[in-house]
Amino acid sequence: MRLANLIGRTLREAPAEADQVGHQLAVRAGLARAMAPGSFAMLPLGLAAARRIEAIMHEELARIGAQELRTPIVQPASLWEQTGRYAEYGPQMLKLTDRAERPLVVAPTHEEAIADLARREIGSYRQLPALVYQIHTKYRDEIRTKGGLMRMREFTMLDAYSLDAGHAGLDGAYGRVAGAFERIFTRCAVRFVGVEAGTGEMGGREAREYMALSPSGEDALAICGACGYAANVEVATADWRAPTTAGGDELEEVATPGTATIADLARFLGVPESATAKAVFFDTPERGLLFAVIRGDLEVSEEKLRLAARVSELRPASAEQIAAAGAVAGYASPVGLAVSAGRGAQSAAQPAGDIEGGILVIADPSVVEGGPLVAGANRAGFHLRNVVYGRDWRATAVAEIAAVRAGDRCARCGAPLAIEKGVEIGHIFKLGTRYTEAIGASYLDEQGAARPVVMGSYGIGVERLLQIILEQHHDAAGITWPASVAPADAYIVAIGKGEAPRAEAARLYDELLAAGLRPLLDDRDETAGVKFNDADLIGLPVRLVVSERLLAAGQVELKPRGGEVSKVARGDVVAAVRGALGATG
Repeated sequence: MRLANLIGRTLREAPAEADQVGHQLAVRAGLARAMAPGSFAMLPLGLAAARRIEAIMHEELARIGAQELRTPIVQPASLWEQTGRYAEYGPQMLKLTDRAERPLVVAPTHEEAIADLARREIGSYRQLPALVYQIHTKYRDEIRTKGGLMRMREFTMLDAYSLDAGHAGLDGAYGRVAGAFERIFTRCAVRFVGVEAGTGEMGGREAREYMALSPSGEDALAICGACGYAANVEVATADWRAPTTAGGDELEEVATPGTATIADLARFLGVPESATAKAVFFDTPERGLLFAVIRGDLEVSEEKLRLAARVSELRPASAEQIAAAGAVAGYASPVGLAVSAGRGAQSAAQPAGDIEGGILVIADPSVVEGGPLVAGANRAGFHLRNVVYGRDWRATAVAEIAAVRAGDRCARCGAPLAIEKGVEIGHIFKLGTRYTEAIGASYLDEQGAARPVVMGSYGIGVERLLQIILEQHHDAAGITWPASVAPADAYIVAIGKGEAPRAEAARLYDELLAAGLRPLLDDRDETAGVKFNDADLIGLPVRLVVSERLLAAGQVELKPRGGEVSKVARGDVVAAVRGALGATG
């Protein structure tokens, strides 16, 4: 590549909306340009880096025997109707019709398409297992498009899917793909951590997210530095045990004027906050009033609660809703209220169940197992002592809904947890048979019985990974590319007013190309200062300088990005560049 006619000029300043360093560098170094909110053009340098990342992906997927294929991005809505996701996926899915008024979707993900391919192509256990992948476009109509390449509407993703005859095969494929993903991130020189995660709309089990720790991250992660436990706070757990008192005392109403908060109540009665029960109310689109009950010293995780209740959104409940249920804000508890029976105590994996009237109440295990607690009396200025779950009240469902906080004890080892910010760069799921059963993808086993194909799903966002590389590899002057993913290997600069350095720089460019290296020649009519600044901003692993003085000495100046300048004999330049690339990894 030659800079004089390269599409994608460098910028001295980043656009005002670029508030993340990776976004700023992508724009300033001429890697990408915003075309519309959430829509970026990848310019030659940016696309070259993306192709290097994709090459690593191809190599690592080939290493575990994966087959590359390609599914359409525009898919029949009927596939998504069969799995139920056409109605459930939400506004991120772009829906359209063709000229024959057939409903279509622009695929935000490709599970349905792969399950349909399995239905068409797999008939016998002899064809399993299979592992397929694609590096392909996806489209999600994101509400919040921000962070440059982090959250786009149209983006490129590595999607891998395992197809197995049973869950043991799925377990093996999951481990092999996890190993391949971790090698991809390591080869891209990205610092990452694998964390436990929720399955979300994907379904399945044993979801793991790969996170790059980042101050600009939108995800919060609970991490134990002692034992290595790591989880997205949406599913993270901690050791929330607290001393309990013996049960058996009768329910007792006590006057507690001016104690509408847990802190006020605990001070007034002289008890720890862990001896109280906290009531939290929400309004939901699907089920109206939602009543959450948790121990007083804990906080409710809204995401855990939303998933446990199987609702799409939590909104603040109105005073009218709370009063209509018979509760009194600040002095509320489920005692004496008409609680929906549901299916009894359950886990978050099997939450609220069928509701036949009454208030939907989700209880955290901390109040179920906490012994006698102080709870509201549903009368202003009064609370109840010795409230016992199972004797005095029951919930519609029991599910862990507590939010993990910094300093909570790790559930595995008891050490304090830290809360870090992270950016998701990959995820893996054990989908099981959710999609194949819905679409009818089955095979005949050795006995001739039809069984559903068992699926796994695994993904890495290409542009997002690219921006994380920029965020983790830069200095005050610009990008410091790892050699494995740099858009080019060496930045060649000719300085001086004579023609001889320009001609020699061009010869050096051709020589590096012939040697299988990837040079970038700065052949612009600019000052040495501008060229050196852009060399640092673009941040290739090696900078080569040609000048009249160096020509006279039969030398070229070589400087690794962030390293020291050295003089190299002209005939040794190719070997020296190779050596520098190996040193910068």
